[in-house]
Amino acid sequence: MTAAPGGALLVVGDVITDVVARHRGPLATGTDTAASIRRLPGGAGANVACWAAYAGCEDVRLLGRVGADAAAWHERELVARGVRPLLVVDAAAPTGTVICLVDTGDSAERTFLTDSGASLRLAPGDWSDALLDGVARLHLSGYLLFSGASRALVALALRSARARGVPVSLDPASAGFLTELGVGRFLALVEGVDVLLPSRDEACLLTGLPDAEDAAAKLSRHVPLVVAKRGQEGALVARSGTVCARVPAAPAAPRDSTGAGDAFTGAFLAALIAGAEPEDAAVAGCRAGALAVGRVGGRPPREG
Repeated sequence: MTAAPGGALLVVGDVITDVVARHRGPLATGTDTAASIRRLPGGAGANVACWAAYAGCEDVRLLGRVGADAAAWHERELVARGVRPLLVVDAAAPTGTVICLVDTGDSAERTFLTDSGASLRLAPGDWSDALLDGVARLHLSGYLLFSGASRALVALALRSARARGVPVSLDPASAGFLTELGVGRFLALVEGVDVLLPSRDEACLLTGLPDAEDAAAKLSRHVPLVVAKRGQEGALVARSGTVCARVPAAPAAPRDSTGAGDAFTGAFLAALIAGAEPEDAAVAGCRAGALAVGRVGGRPPREG
């Protein structure tokens, strides 16, 4: 499905408070490890929205659920990065929190400890078909598939988008959570999605294949367009069972890989909305990913 250039991007996904702890070398179990610790706005859905706005999409909207404890802060942070927040404030649950443990060595690899909080309590009652007014593309965070309430919202949003002819993209979000959900169940839940944006590990997990190219090709028999993110190896674009483009990574000086995949997705979607072909949009995504790993946290700079 192809959308005409222009229009809004609606992202439905998680809004999270990130506690980023940057340390060098292995954690010292049972005692102290020196680290630099910061509290930052995050969440895969919110990050994608912010990077799409940074990449030039003029109308980016975000539907998410937060607790009253941090709702005002998250709204200010989204507005400051050009995103129109459509936040549901949950009276019963706090805002989700993720502790990001980032090794400051050469890889800048990260490990997440996740308390989803209010984010996965997004439910069908939070959806309205009017949310799609003026929308060129709908993007769903894969984290929404990991609770019953938000899975039901995904199904409703997908039906609404298909009825209106709005193309839908989805990022699987987490290899660990995908293992718990189950591959067959995931593929059934994403039936009707137009674009899938897995990481290398997620693509391999979803297909049972060890090679990212083979995995992307196989997934593209289930979803019309698959764009597999491979970090320092760039990205793959696959359609109809064939890898049709291998996009190299942009040069980067890694500090923190948190949100690099979200940056890719946001810039990729912004380029599609501007009228780019998927291969060129993947180039834009790789540039954004390179910028993201050079920063601490999952969001773009405020200027842009």
